[in-house]
Amino acid sequence: MKEYSALYRKELYEEIIPFWEKYSLDKECKGYFTCITDQGVVFDTDKFVWLQARQAWMFATLANTQPKTHEWIETAKLGIDFLEKYGRSPEGDWYFSLTKEGAPLVAPYNIFSDSFAAMAFGTYFKIDPDPKYAQIAKDTFERILKRKDVPKGTYEKKISGTRPMQNFALPMILCNLALELEHLIGAQRVSELTKGLIPLILEQFYDKESGLILENIGPNGTQIDSFEGRLLNPGHAIEAMWFIMNLGIRSNDNAVIDKAEAIMYNHLEHGWDYKHGGIFYFLDRKGYPTQQLEWDQKLWWVHLETLVALAKTYAYNKSPKAKEWFIKVHDYSWNHFRDPIHKGEWYGYLTREGKVLFPLKGGKWKGCFHVPRALYEISNTLALIDG
Repeated sequence: MKEYSALYRKELYEEIIPFWEKYSLDKECKGYFTCITDQGVVFDTDKFVWLQARQAWMFATLANTQPKTHEWIETAKLGIDFLEKYGRSPEGDWYFSLTKEGAPLVAPYNIFSDSFAAMAFGTYFKIDPDPKYAQIAKDTFERILKRKDVPKGTYEKKISGTRPMQNFALPMILCNLALELEHLIGAQRVSELTKGLIPLILEQFYDKESGLILENIGPNGTQIDSFEGRLLNPGHAIEAMWFIMNLGIRSNDNAVIDKAEAIMYNHLEHGWDYKHGGIFYFLDRKGYPTQQLEWDQKLWWVHLETLVALAKTYAYNKSPKAKEWFIKVHDYSWNHFRDPIHKGEWYGYLTREGKVLFPLKGGKWKGCFHVPRALYEISNTLALIDG
């Protein structure tokens, strides 16, 4: 397995990162373009705040750990300066999207803009210890915690009280965000926060009958027999499991690690398309049709996050099962998402049969994050394996 480390590292530093450096940097207005075709053409100049923050975080992370520091610091700063100047509403919440120049387009309804902004500023503070960057990260984190019960606030479109639900996405993100900000909020705060998040995920969102994680549950962990209540997102669950594994390793809790590993395998086996290969995007717990018409598409991030989880599992216990699945998902991903012609960044969206659905490398939902983060995590994780 160790030989994969060099392969993933080479792909990251010789293909993926150079693509974003060449085509995405807006040196005129600052920030980044993310809507880019496979031939490097920017086809839309709107700037989506969570993607701006993700890219700033990615380059700040590279700058903190690799020798090409100056260029990557400057690239991270393009996003940090743009976000600092234009990203937040007067109330302190982060917009969803902005024009090229920074004028707000879509109100701050999506708390994930805030989550990735906190990550970006927290990581950039490690490069430039100006207290303002730490303060932005901490203020944003505290606002996320205050909003966590009603993340969309006044922008929530559901009628309050009729069918209250908890959504899986925010607890999942908080598990990773807390670790990312540990240098700012302290180890004790991380432990206190995740002490509640881990059982919420592994017990309340966990369906004992199927061994799967539900995307939505009732306020007290009850299951709701509706489209939302039956919804499964294999990629979400698997990504969350490597976050949980990191927390379990941090606290030396083998039981947490083992349960996260078991849930990961359950979702991988349940979500794998045994006819065409790859992992389904959405499924229904009872096997009914989902309301998401794109349920059978194969998405880049689902497969990349699965590879991270499998790499971490193998590094932890040398499981032959983890190795077998890693090679299987690796072969599918590299043969379908990787672009052998234009190279650079990978494709994001495939049909069920594995054909490229959109000739884009970035867009409204895909930016400089899942591919480079996964390659970074996998190469570093597998490099530590003995032998």
